[in-house]
Amino acid sequence: MMVNTTGSTLKLIAWQWKFSAMFTVGGVAAVLLHQFGQDWAVLPTVPLAVVGGAIGIFVSFRTNSCYDRWWEGRKLWGRLINTSRHWCTQSIGYVGESVAPHHDAADRLVRRHIVYVHTLRVLLRKQSLAEDPEMARLLGAEARKELASESNPTHALLQDQMDDLRKLRRAGVITEFNQSDMDQSIRHLLDIQGGCERIKKTPFPRGYGFIAERLVIAYGFLFPFAIVSDLGWITVPMNLLVCLAFALISETGRVLEDPFTMFFNGLPLSAMSTTIERNLRQRLGDTDLPAAPVPASNGVLM
Repeated sequence: MMVNTTGSTLKLIAWQWKFSAMFTVGGVAAVLLHQFGQDWAVLPTVPLAVVGGAIGIFVSFRTNSCYDRWWEGRKLWGRLINTSRHWCTQSIGYVGESVAPHHDAADRLVRRHIVYVHTLRVLLRKQSLAEDPEMARLLGAEARKELASESNPTHALLQDQMDDLRKLRRAGVITEFNQSDMDQSIRHLLDIQGGCERIKKTPFPRGYGFIAERLVIAYGFLFPFAIVSDLGWITVPMNLLVCLAFALISETGRVLEDPFTMFFNGLPLSAMSTTIERNLRQRLGDTDLPAAPVPASNGVLM
């Protein structure tokens, strides 16, 4: 996620160089035809103004809808942070004073949850559990291989948590109320995970992007013919400015559609996972905590 901007207008044009080239060619073509006396190529302004307004509304709707997906993803991970802290508090408060052979149960429940958070991050980004450096730090190769073999690794980890709670209840370490309370936390985690999976696995309808792109391209070739008689060569930069604005608004929606990518707009899942790990391990008394996340030199926090 970009936390500060270090780019420039030229970088925006370079990012969308195909659109920029098409809009420049369209503007130049309109100017040349007008200068060679091809008056038939001059279009009325009013219809193009109406079409431009409609395109603006259409691409803005798509971008706003995609931003809603991005923001929902951020809210879900905000809930994950709070639920993780609550799980840690429950584990230490309910299980922390247990005696042998269950004296390490609270530690196990909290550290397994840290693995759960990092696993969810890896799965949402479609990365490899076996190759992720954080997973390699937390689990051995055999454990990572076993976890990766699950159809839903995060659900498998939560099932292990439930199995531990059931054993602790039968051993009298926790009460029925304690077990029920912690079960609610697991249910909240499943709800959060399910919400993230829904966003990840349900792309925004492709028709919106396809239609928006084609409309912007068509407008980029028609609009200069409506202003060329008034602006002359100024038509070229004006066409680039107006039509590239439409294209950038549309592209903003495209890159916001999936908040769990490694693109610059993606949510900082690594930073949030590390924050959760630091918070929980500190409650366990660990001092060798991972470094606090900071933005990269390009202003992006992942």
